[in-house]
Amino acid sequence: MAFLIFCLTFGSILNKILRELALNSDLAGNLLGMGSGGEPFWTIANEIHRVWLVKKDLNEGNDLGKEMDAKILVALLAIVFLKFFWVVPMWTEGDLKNKISGHFWTRGSADKNRVLVDQLKQYGVIKTKKVAEVMETIDRGLFVPDGNSDYIDSPMPIGYNATISAPHMHGTCLELLKEHLQPGMHALDVGSGSGYLTACFAMMVGLQGRAVGVEHIPELVASSIENVKRSAASSLLNGGSLSLHVAGLNLNGLDFSPPSTCRQEKKMLNGRQGWPEQAPYDAIHVGAAAAKIPQPLLDQLKPGGRMVIPVGSFFQDLQVVDKKLDGSISIRSETSVRYVPLTSRAAQLQGF
Repeated sequence: MAFLIFCLTFGSILNKILRELALNSDLAGNLLGMGSGGEPFWTIANEIHRVWLVKKDLNEGNDLGKEMDAKILVALLAIVFLKFFWVVPMWTEGDLKNKISGHFWTRGSADKNRVLVDQLKQYGVIKTKKVAEVMETIDRGLFVPDGNSDYIDSPMPIGYNATISAPHMHGTCLELLKEHLQPGMHALDVGSGSGYLTACFAMMVGLQGRAVGVEHIPELVASSIENVKRSAASSLLNGGSLSLHVAGLNLNGLDFSPPSTCRQEKKMLNGRQGWPEQAPYDAIHVGAAAAKIPQPLLDQLKPGGRMVIPVGSFFQDLQVVDKKLDGSISIRSETSVRYVPLTSRAAQLQGF
């Protein structure tokens, strides 16, 4: 209780700092919702730095400029604390007070998931009815291991140095890919982890489509199948339009995808090589950051299709890759992000 009250107070101070930064200027207006809005950390940091440079030019050499420097530094440090040490949920101060009084946490799982989706809509992450419906239908809480906070806007560990992405990133990627996840289309989820996003893809492409998840940790594939079986996508898993595979195994690797539960694979693949068996794909999502866009994934992208992939090492961009009908490629950066690296199984298990 004392810790939550401290966090409420700290959040209020942060809000006042950010509001003062925006006083008499619209330069910092976008900052006001970012601390609790689930924006990627580097987006927030970059915006603070941009405002700082402008303020510095306007107030160079005077006391106001020095005061602003100090306040911006405090704001940046506050956001670092909130995003990485406390992990800010996407709720307002009023919502937090309700949780303290027990009004929120007495709700059922479906209600909590719906509240999370509503908040993502409120902050502009989810823009379309279709994405909202699928994220309401696939309950995030079924894909987060016990002992974690299922419904806060933060990545969560799922074991083996892997994470389930933050809800705002799931919403962002679904919005970017929605036109390529129409009924009957094929989608590939590289680094499928918990299976959450693969399940969302399956719900969008339907029984006549195909959603394929590829993950190189066999234990995660096994647990993701159990997660999906508990979810609204279970019938798609049983019907074969949703499948989850182990990549990167030796020649005797096991594939956990239905209908067979223990089929021998005669190929050696890793996530960077995708899953050629069901190619080409209308939509490809990569859930880990690659140093560069893997050529096999470009080859498996259907003309007219789209891939969303984080690219970079320490500084990463979420890149949107479109393959035109003539086979040419266009790439744009959507936002700055921070993902775990797309790496080998051995490196991941050793902590990269």
